[in-house]
Amino acid sequence: MTQLSTTPIKHALQSTVPIDGIRVQGWVRTRRDSKDFSFIELNDGSSLRNLQIIAKKDTVPNYADIQRLNTGASLIVNGALVPSQGKGQKWELVARNIEIVGGADESYPLQKKGHTPEFLREIAHLRPRSNLFGCVFRVRSRLAFAVHQFFQERGFVYVHTPIITGSDCEGAGELFRVSTIDLNNPPRKNDQIDYAQDFFARQTYLTVSGQLEAEAFACALTNVYTFGPTFRAENSNTSRHASEFWMIEPEMAFCDLNGNMDLAEQCVKYLIADARKHCPEEMDLFAKFVDTELLARLDFVVDRPFQRITYTEAVDLLKKSAQAFEFPIDYGLNLQSEHERWLTEKHFKCPITVFNFPKEIKPFYMRVNDDGKTVAAIDLLVPGIGEIVGGSQREERLEMLEENMRRHNMDPADYNWYLDLRRYGTVPHSGFGLGFERMLMFITGIPNIRDVIPFARTPGSAEF
Repeated sequence: MTQLSTTPIKHALQSTVPIDGIRVQGWVRTRRDSKDFSFIELNDGSSLRNLQIIAKKDTVPNYADIQRLNTGASLIVNGALVPSQGKGQKWELVARNIEIVGGADESYPLQKKGHTPEFLREIAHLRPRSNLFGCVFRVRSRLAFAVHQFFQERGFVYVHTPIITGSDCEGAGELFRVSTIDLNNPPRKNDQIDYAQDFFARQTYLTVSGQLEAEAFACALTNVYTFGPTFRAENSNTSRHASEFWMIEPEMAFCDLNGNMDLAEQCVKYLIADARKHCPEEMDLFAKFVDTELLARLDFVVDRPFQRITYTEAVDLLKKSAQAFEFPIDYGLNLQSEHERWLTEKHFKCPITVFNFPKEIKPFYMRVNDDGKTVAAIDLLVPGIGEIVGGSQREERLEMLEENMRRHNMDPADYNWYLDLRRYGTVPHSGFGLGFERMLMFITGIPNIRDVIPFARTPGSAEF
């Protein structure tokens, strides 16, 4: 069975002329009978809109079988695309032949009615067939393409960094271990598990970031980026956290913090504009059924410059506000989601970039500023989400980097290869991480990260 001669329903709906001898395929959304006709709404996932199929009793040989079709069945239809006689649609397809590829009975769970996101997560293998999730994952596909387009247009080199790593980039320890050791009978040495006998002859983990490896390539190719899956074993069940997620991580040699902020803000604007341009049907659905203020908020972000404030200024604004926060706010504490959202939604009413954070609350690789108290770090915050980008200028001075490692209780000897980048032709360099799913949440208005990932991985949940 070949698909080469099949017309996507999206293209059929966009036709400017009738077409005799067209072939489409897809899944039945609804079917209803009227005298000697059967009206089928068919969707192949290429478009939010369905194509109406007209099956006539005296034309379609297996008309009796068509009358028994249920929602969810799959069909291949040949016929003529003609102007529609009904309202709200330009074209319909008058069938000459309908092949029933796969049936579906009354137990098919996606009947024509409203379904909650919680229910649809339980049937994640079927939810892409719903209108909402079909839109979500078409936008996800388009934005993944736009990510590459953004960086390729600017001369960045795409680098595939390891998924299995021996380095803890963030120093947070929230890592998934990768091992082939027999858990029931592990090899031991001095009453400790002997990881020298493991597959990689050392302890290894699923990566939380490709940044360290990207730095190595930036110090040879100047501007690079990674875009792939990352993992964090953080026992958090919030709507913003997942255990498996995708990160966009550019790294730029000969670039300071200001250049880093410029690129991060440009990237966010670019991705929003791309979705607005290339996914109009999907964005209209989100604006109608998910968040009525979505399009205005996105356009506001694209059209206006980002506000930039230091961490110290942000803390002062929060402390002086009359807002009652659940979490305390003071210098030296991390900004919580409620703090970030107050800054973006109530005070500035637009995205902001916060920079120069206390060195005690940031990872070892960030460049210490001249004040000796802060590091050249950035967090880009957006309304409705909070932090969407985190980045920094990296510490390019060997002695300072070694001191930072010791301050974070890290052994510099474990990162000799990383230190080599400072020994041999060191340069100022910067980069950031943009959470792809959080970007999708912002662009679609979808409030839960589980609903912008095909099969979400969260604590206690890896069913699919």
